[in-house]
Amino acid sequence: MKEYILQLWVEQRAMLLLAGHTCLRLALAAFLGGVIGRERAHSHHPAGMRTHILVAVGSALVMCTSDFIVQIYHGRAGMIPDPARLGAQVISGIGFLGAGTILREGFSVKGLTTAASLWAVSCIGLAVGIGFWPGALIATGVIYLTLGVLKKVSKRYQSYATLFIGVSNTEAVVDKIAATVRNCGGKLQSIELIFPDDSLAERISKHTQTVLKATVFIHGDAELRLMREGILNIAQVNDFYCET
Repeated sequence: MKEYILQLWVEQRAMLLLAGHTCLRLALAAFLGGVIGRERAHSHHPAGMRTHILVAVGSALVMCTSDFIVQIYHGRAGMIPDPARLGAQVISGIGFLGAGTILREGFSVKGLTTAASLWAVSCIGLAVGIGFWPGALIATGVIYLTLGVLKKVSKRYQSYATLFIGVSNTEAVVDKIAATVRNCGGKLQSIELIFPDDSLAERISKHTQTVLKATVFIHGDAELRLMREGILNIAQVNDFYCET
């Protein structure tokens, strides 16, 4: 009887220790995922803090479960559980969630960085769940610097301008405008069709039927002047107005 009670006490103590370790791992995963998610939310991206926390915690729980399975079934009836099998499914399955954040708008594709951050956060969760805390902490720091600091550095050497282009035939000029922007050294981020309103009435020619609003990345005023000259030389283009 004493041996049974002692064994029961040992098992309960082991379960309490396991529960404590699991709570610490899930809490750390939630914190690290929230750090990355806060930066995405601050930049107004589709996947924010809550999404990143859920991905990190879910990935950590998968690895905690995998570790638990190994401890319970290792050596039973010759079984040798693979602790990496469940984690491998997370790495491949997170692609479906990441694909949902990628949007195509005109000539631009948005959401690639957010999709990559979701995949990276899932890897952080896996690392925390298996107990590899140093790697998770270092990775979180590197990812945060990449998303925050490097974005500011890139903006210092690159700015964007909004172009309002008055056209009489939309289908005939969109591809030519994109080619002109590219040939002048810029990058077309997005382009959409709008109609002249009161704010554009004084700037856009009366002969214009529709207006194209294009967002382009440029490296200086010289590029912008080249774009203006090139776009105005396109047939069916009546006017050009820029906001920087």
